[in-house]
Amino acid sequence: MEITSASLIIWSYGLAAFGYLALWIYLISFGADWRSGLHTRRMVSVAIMSTLWASAGFLYTYSGNTLALIAASLADVAKYGVWYLFLVTLLAPTDKQDDKPFLPSWLPAICWTLVFAGIVLHFSVTLRLISPAEWLRLLFFHGLAEAVIGLVLVEQLFRTVSEDSRWNIKPLCLALFFQFAFDVYLFSEAVMFSRIDRDALAVRGFVHAITIPLLMMATDRARDWTSKIRLSQKAAFHSATLLLAGLYLLFTAGVGYYVRYFGGEWGRAFQLALIFAGLLLLGVLLVSGSMRAKMKVLVGKHFFRYRYDYREEWLRFTQTLTEQESPQALGQQVIRGLANMVESPAGTLWLRETGNPIYRQSARWNLPECVAQEAQDSSLCRFLFASGWIVNLEEYRSYPARYNNLDIPGWLSDLPNAWLIVPLMAGNEMQGFVILASSRTPINVNWEVNDLLRAAGCQAASYLARMQATEALLEVRKFDAFNKMSAFVVHDLKNIVTQLSLMLKNAERHSDNPEFQQDMLMTVGHAVERMRQLMMQLREGAAPPGGICGVNLADVIQRIQKDKMNQGRAIETQIQDRLIARGHEERLERVIGHLVQNAIDASPQGARVWALLERRNDKAAIEVGDDGHGMTQEFIRDRLFKPFQSTKDAGMGIGAYESAQYIRELGGDMQVDSEPGKGTRITVTLPLFVIRTESDLHEQEAA
Repeated sequence: MEITSASLIIWSYGLAAFGYLALWIYLISFGADWRSGLHTRRMVSVAIMSTLWASAGFLYTYSGNTLALIAASLADVAKYGVWYLFLVTLLAPTDKQDDKPFLPSWLPAICWTLVFAGIVLHFSVTLRLISPAEWLRLLFFHGLAEAVIGLVLVEQLFRTVSEDSRWNIKPLCLALFFQFAFDVYLFSEAVMFSRIDRDALAVRGFVHAITIPLLMMATDRARDWTSKIRLSQKAAFHSATLLLAGLYLLFTAGVGYYVRYFGGEWGRAFQLALIFAGLLLLGVLLVSGSMRAKMKVLVGKHFFRYRYDYREEWLRFTQTLTEQESPQALGQQVIRGLANMVESPAGTLWLRETGNPIYRQSARWNLPECVAQEAQDSSLCRFLFASGWIVNLEEYRSYPARYNNLDIPGWLSDLPNAWLIVPLMAGNEMQGFVILASSRTPINVNWEVNDLLRAAGCQAASYLARMQATEALLEVRKFDAFNKMSAFVVHDLKNIVTQLSLMLKNAERHSDNPEFQQDMLMTVGHAVERMRQLMMQLREGAAPPGGICGVNLADVIQRIQKDKMNQGRAIETQIQDRLIARGHEERLERVIGHLVQNAIDASPQGARVWALLERRNDKAAIEVGDDGHGMTQEFIRDRLFKPFQSTKDAGMGIGAYESAQYIRELGGDMQVDSEPGKGTRITVTLPLFVIRTESDLHEQEAA
């Protein structure tokens, strides 16, 4: 060994020995309960053994004696042994009433087997039962196995600890992860190349030294280290996967070593090719859905009393149902959620529309489209509705008598890999059913699987029923919007018909009057144009054509006055200023005309009705009033501007609502001042339409 490397190793292991000695002193000095606390006593043992290991490494580097090397290696095995004991103690069950094991029984057995094998290995080389070269090769394999098992224990500890204790245990898991991961790198390289990396060996002590503060932090955070540890199926699945991956890598490294050993000058090339081929195969297995399904079934079958973690399954299923982007995608989400529970790769959903006694395929996932229909009174639907059972088609083909000689339709027999039929029950109705394809791995469909699928099917049925109710509500709202728009159009047509009827009534007396004839032609033309616009609005569902522009309110009021005068009713008008407001001219004329007509209808013949136009600050104010019977404040507050509310026998209750809505669209306001027996005064305020006659440049020059 070079002098520089030896010096670095001495300093590295010396620093590690000093750090672990400091940890030992810290535990026995400041850990007041170290004698009574089991976990803390085990941590003290870890500190002592780690100090001995670092000291033995220091002595071997300093002396170079073979016995010192064996002692340092044996101390390394003992160090792993006390770490295993500490971690297994943390994972051991503490609640005697809880019969669920927190740690699989095979994992501690592997730990103690490795420790025992390490001790036997060192005594064998001491007694010269094996050669030093063979001892080194076996030592590399043993060190790699120890590091992999250590990572498995750390991973399982971090996953199974409760959220309350995770903050306490995090520094410990982080420190051990770095120690064991470094050893995996060190020994895996030694296994592949049959030699230890001197640089990596030199810094091994430094790696341990820099993790000691994390161990002190973990000791300071929690005297009892953990509480409420529970082993979930997810943690067991990941731990078993990590263990199998580690064993696979050990096997690959061993085969690669012997390929290189017996391969001659091509041995190293064959070794590298084999290692990368093994890594590729491992990657394929890890991403394989079939392999993942087999692992889940293996873990659930051999390590737990119940196959499912119901909390995890229910949260995942609920999350799946709420991830749909549209109501149409909910059907496929239902299939996926149920299929994931039994590792099924495909499925199809059959639903019944409201009021329709036929079930049709509404969604599918990895299955072909099926155009067949299933009647509500068919044998299959009646059986599913009456029993609520999960139909296992594999069991049905072998034992049809268990299903009361159920008749399976032909289209279902032709469906590829059809396996389970899950009814979707919502109360006393069956919304539909889901057909799942055969699972990726053989699954025993027992009572637990049936109960879980039945409960999940009920939840899915409630989601689907809500989706159908939402769609029906949307259709009703669309019809309601169309009916409301039709009511507005009918209201306007009623006014046009009234105007034309009055014109025909006067035509009998004034048919020979040229002025009347001219006025009649103008009125008919205006009525035709308004009806054309109403038809366009009804067909397109849009606002009247033409954008918002300036409307001369004085001209509008004068036209309304003239129109009412032709109908035999005088209107007083007072125009203080010729103002221009923003809006559609015909709609504003219809709004103001409606207010004037309401004032006329609310007043007896000969009573005063007036319209006033004036400027109030930066707005135009139009006041329409009468001396009629007036309205109560309750009617104004609760009914006046509500649709389909009217005091007239022939009224539809649309005009006031439509007028108020349009005035608000223009940014205006409508105020009502009324009192029973004293009349009504309605004031409409609108933003002014300002027309600029000078340019901004001219204003700047004037300034």
